[in-house]
Amino acid sequence: MKAICFYFQVHQPFRLKHYRFFDIGKDPYYFDEFQNEFIARRVADKCYLPMNQLLLDSINEFGTAFKVSFSISGTALDQFERYTPEVIESFRRLAQSGCVEFLSETYTHSLSALKSKEEFTMQVEKHKARIFELFGVVPTAFRNTELIYSDQIGAMVADMGFNTMLTEGAKHILGWKSPNYLYTNSINPKLKMLLKNFRLSDDIAFRFSQQSWPSWPLTTEKFVGWLNEIDGREEVINLFMDYETFGEHQWPETGIFEFMRALPGRVLSHSHFRFHTPSEVSAALQPVAPIHVPHPISWADEERDLTAWLGNELQDEAFDKLYQLEPFVRKCTDRKMIQDWQYLQTSDHFYYMCTKWFSDGDVHKYFNPYGTPYDAFINYMNVLSDFEIRIKACAENYKEEVETPKVAKAIAPKTETPKKTKKKA
Repeated sequence: MKAICFYFQVHQPFRLKHYRFFDIGKDPYYFDEFQNEFIARRVADKCYLPMNQLLLDSINEFGTAFKVSFSISGTALDQFERYTPEVIESFRRLAQSGCVEFLSETYTHSLSALKSKEEFTMQVEKHKARIFELFGVVPTAFRNTELIYSDQIGAMVADMGFNTMLTEGAKHILGWKSPNYLYTNSINPKLKMLLKNFRLSDDIAFRFSQQSWPSWPLTTEKFVGWLNEIDGREEVINLFMDYETFGEHQWPETGIFEFMRALPGRVLSHSHFRFHTPSEVSAALQPVAPIHVPHPISWADEERDLTAWLGNELQDEAFDKLYQLEPFVRKCTDRKMIQDWQYLQTSDHFYYMCTKWFSDGDVHKYFNPYGTPYDAFINYMNVLSDFEIRIKACAENYKEEVETPKVAKAIAPKTETPKKTKKKA
């Protein structure tokens, strides 16, 4: 078996509005509805709708010989439902084809796996339920936010019942080994690991329209030629990328849609590779070895570490402050505040605070609403300060509601009328 595993990440954050210091304690509405709707509509028209139709056309043409997989964040699904419901319908049509696998992830594309096992588990279960509600399938494969993975995170995912997980094929983890095999988690070998081939993935996602790239322009003939040059013993090529690559990061004028329209036919007619979903690859192949990842890795930068989100004092302070509020959230039953808490966990908020330079940054700054990382930090902390006031007030109400019955019960025997006893004759 020689497999190509296409996985696309679909995500949109709820962006914060400009929130001033003077708004703290006065304005409980944090999100920029106009900007969120504008971007959701724009990306739906440029990427999601045309690309979903392109994939459906390919499935109709090639049948079960062409398959892909998606991970759609809960924040993206919430925005589709609110602003562009036709996008959800287009994903439903793909789901009904039987050639698409939907993966599970954290509901709000959060970094909770690094901080709170309880929150991580709750978000994953919420996302899994949402995928079943919308598309009628229960995910069995998992993709963590930003492909963040470590041995411990993998073990948590395995304990939740998933049998397959995706992550980055980081060079400092693999060493001499190839990402083009199936691996296992080093703690729980029942969890199979698929590793991104970042070179071939990035050829499409980042370098496709880069005219200074020696291999530009990228054609299907050239790409399939590279596939055929891979060692024949290697079993699976994992092509993982943002779905917004198509039509948004790489504009239609670059030829990206024509490339993807022609790729399945070229692969099937000029190579021994076939398209499979992550769960199919996991079931069909035998793992070659465990992969040891003692410290978390991600897709980002040459380092493939966490420093795009947690690499400076601004990010660390905001992240720690956010999760210091978790005990108060657990005592709150206000659905709006719980939703705000989850939306504030989205990894993009911390990414906007990044002060390092990295080659992939231009793509993400495309949607960055802030002029500087410091603007992002100040705005976020203003919002968090207001949220802290609200959530602590909610927790206090919870405390009173819970403790009052206990107190009443404790004093009840003292206020009851003593029962009369019969005198002995």
